[in-house]
Amino acid sequence: MSELAAKAGALDAADELAGARKRFVLDDAVVYLDGNSLGALPANVPGRVEDVVRRQWGELRIRSWDESGWWDAPERIGDRIAPLVGAAPGQIVVGDSTSVNVFKAVVAAVRMANPIAGEAVRDEILVDATTFPTDGYIAESAARMTGCSLRPVTPEQVPDALSGRTAAVLLNHVDYRTGRLHDLPSLTAAVHAAGAYAVWDLCHSAGALPVGLDEHGVDLAIGCTYKYLNGGPGSPAYLYVRHDLQDRFDSPLPGWNSHADPFGMRGEFEPAAGALRGRVGTPDILSMLALEAALEVWDGVSIEAVRAKSLALTDFFLECVGAYVPEGRVESVTPVAHAERGSQVALRCEGAGDVMKALIERGVVGDFRRPDVLRFGFTPLYVGFADVERAARVLADVLADVLGERLPEAARTQAARR
Repeated sequence: MSELAAKAGALDAADELAGARKRFVLDDAVVYLDGNSLGALPANVPGRVEDVVRRQWGELRIRSWDESGWWDAPERIGDRIAPLVGAAPGQIVVGDSTSVNVFKAVVAAVRMANPIAGEAVRDEILVDATTFPTDGYIAESAARMTGCSLRPVTPEQVPDALSGRTAAVLLNHVDYRTGRLHDLPSLTAAVHAAGAYAVWDLCHSAGALPVGLDEHGVDLAIGCTYKYLNGGPGSPAYLYVRHDLQDRFDSPLPGWNSHADPFGMRGEFEPAAGALRGRVGTPDILSMLALEAALEVWDGVSIEAVRAKSLALTDFFLECVGAYVPEGRVESVTPVAHAERGSQVALRCEGAGDVMKALIERGVVGDFRRPDVLRFGFTPLYVGFADVERAARVLADVLADVLGERLPEAARTQAARR
């Protein structure tokens, strides 16, 4: 057994979150490092979904809106997510996709920044230039709709780019390509100092690290639930609206579900009170209740413990890669500093697409981003240190095979001792 394999065993033995792994459906023959794209299936979800389909829908039918709690599911599940992102109850509503919620949040932020109709004093939106493409597309559409100009800047450029024209700033908490963690507290403070509104995309941070929405005064936030929250493919996203902004939140997508009297069927729209203003149409009950079941894996788990393990896992992965992979074969584009790292490691390498395909064939599942980035996501609830050591070892073997060069003697000897 190699020294790193032995170290992995010791770290797993001391891991306070190790027991959470049994809450998921996993194949021990596979190292799953793609939870930053799609989280693993929580073991209790299939039974819950069967109950929703067979009993709640099949037997109770329409009665389930009241008797099974379908109607208030968006707020109830929002309150389950709230502690994971540092929010008090009553500020998060679940529903729609991340893209739809980005649109609601950005347009609403511009409207709050220009409270007098027809007087767009603040007519510029700043958007993270490194953002996931959809956020950029939505921001551009929101800018056209509100008569604003759109200015892409990197998060580091935001403080200098802010001005009296800035209405809203849309930023990603963690860069989806590199895993870089941006400074939410200081950037939010800078946006507020300029009199603008901060909108944060939490897709790659919620469930992986503390966010502190209330603590840092974030105005609006959105995020998906199918990554580190393990809600399932296409599970509904969520929208956070800070308590003191809720009476001014003017959604560009008013629907009957966000009406103060949804069953009154009145011709004129009157927004509901609180976070309910973020609702639009009929909730997607099947996926929403699957998400609610999935969130039970967080019972008794602190986000601080998750963050500590996340950093330990990514540190150990980088250590193993450094030991097993010949120098110069890969380059980490994920920051070394803990304060700047999310819960993934991105490695740049030649032939990354072929390398990832070979990794998956050998039981190590990550993903690939063009043109040359391998992404490995570390979900602390079900990824262990032995998984990490194995992934790095297989990566070294794959690189040697795919790129046609064998490992140096020292690395071969160490791998042979596993």
